[in-house]
Amino acid sequence: MKAITVRRLLLAGVSSLALAATGVLAAPGGSATVSAAYPAVHPTVADYLQLSAGATPPTQAQCAAAGRRCFSPQAVRAAYNLGPLYANGDDGRGQTIAIIDSYGSDTMAHDLHVFDQAFGVAAMCGEEGAACQPGMPSFSELHLQGSPATVAPPPTSQGTGQEDKAAWDLEVSLDVETAHAMAPGANILLVTTPTAETLGVQGMPQMMDAEQYVVDHHLANVISQSFSSDEGAFHSEASLENLRHAFKSAAQNGVTMLSSSGDSGSAGATKTPVKSGGTTLPYPSVGWPASDPLVTAVGGTYLCTDPGAVSGRTTDSSDNPAACQSNPGAAEVGWTGSGGGYSQYFAKPAYQSSLPAGSTAIGAMRGVPDVSLQAAPGTGALIYVSLPPDGSSGLKCGATACSSGWYDIGGTSLACPETAGLVSIADQLNGGGLGQINPALYKLSTDPAKYAADFNDVTLGNNTTDPTVPGYPATTGWDPITGLGTPNAAALLPDLVSAVHAG
Repeated sequence: MKAITVRRLLLAGVSSLALAATGVLAAPGGSATVSAAYPAVHPTVADYLQLSAGATPPTQAQCAAAGRRCFSPQAVRAAYNLGPLYANGDDGRGQTIAIIDSYGSDTMAHDLHVFDQAFGVAAMCGEEGAACQPGMPSFSELHLQGSPATVAPPPTSQGTGQEDKAAWDLEVSLDVETAHAMAPGANILLVTTPTAETLGVQGMPQMMDAEQYVVDHHLANVISQSFSSDEGAFHSEASLENLRHAFKSAAQNGVTMLSSSGDSGSAGATKTPVKSGGTTLPYPSVGWPASDPLVTAVGGTYLCTDPGAVSGRTTDSSDNPAACQSNPGAAEVGWTGSGGGYSQYFAKPAYQSSLPAGSTAIGAMRGVPDVSLQAAPGTGALIYVSLPPDGSSGLKCGATACSSGWYDIGGTSLACPETAGLVSIADQLNGGGLGQINPALYKLSTDPAKYAADFNDVTLGNNTTDPTVPGYPATTGWDPITGLGTPNAAALLPDLVSAVHAG
C-alpha cells in the first residue's frame, strides 16, 4: 500500500473561496451574499509548556517539577476505559477523522513518527519513516488553496498579526497526535487552509468551505474543529447562519461534527486583529461552532487520575495541580477555562429537553457543552513538536524562543480531537458514520442506569475566569461546564451506537 499525501487545490471551490476573500461569501447553492467581516479564527490551546528537547519524552518527575502531571496515551486510555475496546479490535480501523486547521505544519509527518515511536503507538502509513503495510491506518494531508511554507513576514510587513503560524503548528501537532493516540486504527486526514494577509480578521468562511468539501466528497466520518470564535464577535445571526452549510450537509450524510467549547470559561470577547487586542463581552458567552445544535460541543476537566497508569481509573489527589489536591477523592473536576453557558442565537434543541435528574436547567436557548474530556493545562497531554526555524518568530517559552521538543499542553483543543478518536471507534462498531450523535447522547443520559454506566458525572468546579462575568458551577447531571460528563468509553460507545439506531 503506497502512502498518499493529498496535495491539491480545491478547484471546485475556487470561486466561492475567492469571493469570501473579498467579503462576499458564496452560498452552497452557488449564489453569493454580501456579508460583514467575520471574526478571527483562533486555536483553542489554553496553555503549553516545553518540558524537554530531543526525542525522549519528559519523566513524571520533570512534569511535577513544573507543577504539572503529564499524561501519556496509555494513561489517558486507562482513565477513560478504552482497554476492553482495544482488546476486541475496536480502535477506529476503517474510519477516517478529518482535522481542520489553519496553515498546517511543515513537520507533521516527522512529529507524528517521533510521537508514535516514543509511546509505542501504532505507526501510520504516511508518517515519516514508516513502511506502509496492508491494513495500516493512513495519515494524509489536504491543502486547500495551496500550502505556503511557514516563513516569518518581512520586517516591513504591515500585517495584522493574524498569521501566527507557529501557534497553529502547535495546534496541528496536538490534534493529529492525540486523535491518533485515542483511535490508533483510524485514518487521519489533516485539512488545512491558508488565511491570506488581506483577510485580516477573517478565515472562518474558508474553513467552512473546506469542511463542505470533505462532506461532499465523503472523505471522513467525523470532523474535529479545535477552533472557536465567541458568538458575540459575529456582527449578526445572519452572518453566522451563512457559515452553517457544512454542518447541515454533515447531518444529512452521516458525518459527526465536533467542536471544542473554548478556553475562557463563561467569558467571551470580540476579536479584532491580533495587534489591536480584543474587547471582553460584558455578559456570559459561548463560542461557535460549539454552540451550533448540529455540533457536539466538547468541554474540559482537570483529569485527577494516575498519570502513570496503564489500566484502571485510579484517582490521584496528591500530585499537582491544586484543583486535584483540593478535591480529594475526585477523579475529575470541571476545568475553570472550560467554555460553557447558553447560546444567544440558537434555541434549545429538542434533544436537550430531557436531562439527567439533578441537572442544571436549560432554558430557552442551547446549552453548551454536551460532553467533556481532559483539558486543563495542569493535567494535559504530552505532544511532540519540531517547529521550523522560521515563522512568526516561533513559539516563546517566557522570554526565550523554544522549538523542537516535548510539550505539555492543555485546552479544549485537547478534548476535541480525543473525542473524535472515540467517535471513530463508535463508527467502527456501527460499520460507518453515526452522523449527529447529540440526540443519542441525551437519550442515554435520561436512563439512570445507562447514565451511571456510560458517563463519569463531574460535579465539582466552576468556569468563572473573569470576575466581572458570572460563571457556572458543575452539578449533578448536565451543567454548563462539563455537559453530561466524561465518557466511560467501553460502555458508552456500544450504547451510543444502539441509541442512534433506536431513534
